[in-house]
Amino acid sequence: MSEQQLIDVLEQIGDLAIAVSGGVDSMTLAEIAHRSGAETAMFHAVSPAVPPHATARVRAHAKAHGWDLHIVGAGEFDDPAYMANPLNRCYFCKSNLYGRLRAATDAVICSGTNTDDLGDFRPGLKAASEQDVRHPFVEAGIDKSAIRALARDMGLDDLAELPAQPCLSSRVETGLTIDADVLTLVDRVERRLTDLLGPGDIRCRVTRQGLRIELPPDRIDAFRPFDRRLIEAEIVAAGHRLASVKPYVKGSAFLQNMARGIAP
Repeated sequence: MSEQQLIDVLEQIGDLAIAVSGGVDSMTLAEIAHRSGAETAMFHAVSPAVPPHATARVRAHAKAHGWDLHIVGAGEFDDPAYMANPLNRCYFCKSNLYGRLRAATDAVICSGTNTDDLGDFRPGLKAASEQDVRHPFVEAGIDKSAIRALARDMGLDDLAELPAQPCLSSRVETGLTIDADVLTLVDRVERRLTDLLGPGDIRCRVTRQGLRIELPPDRIDAFRPFDRRLIEAEIVAAGHRLASVKPYVKGSAFLQNMARGIAP
């Protein structure tokens, strides 16, 4: 893998419209494309599922690096199929997103998907295929660790060490209706936990039993009883309950036993 291989892919594509979420993958792709001199526009979609700090990060980088940034509404909260939160919720999310981008530009839409993503269940890739979205990292054979290395090489240290941050709707257990107010609470709790414990794999999950906090195993002992009581009080004040505090498990809100009748 080399940065030049990626640049060769970008040059072959031509005019680019990069969907920038605020994570390390899409933002590194955007910066490489921008520095390569390719005709590139960045599109960042906002919705209740997008953490405000991700939007702030995109805006700050666009200003600092001179990106041609466009802010659009993602549109998925107008889609009942998405709001029902089925197993393939991401398909409806990406269908709405890429449809909005296609209406806004004639350039080739590109995502930050990398080769590591191909091994997961990602219904959004089906939506991308339907909208002719390209995945330059995949085409150049680049995985997540290589993306972080590229970010460091370019001096984007703030991006290189970003923990994975999927959309806030990923915190909601499969089959529970997506609720914008609950997502706001989830984001607020996660930000408070990050302030207390430092960055890392910190999640506030919405389950049928209540909210579940998940922390890196080495941070659980650092979560002091006093701080837990304060956060629990905030959760209760918002009309919810704290069900448990457990070690972080990737994708634990994703319930495959809800898959009956849903095709990937």
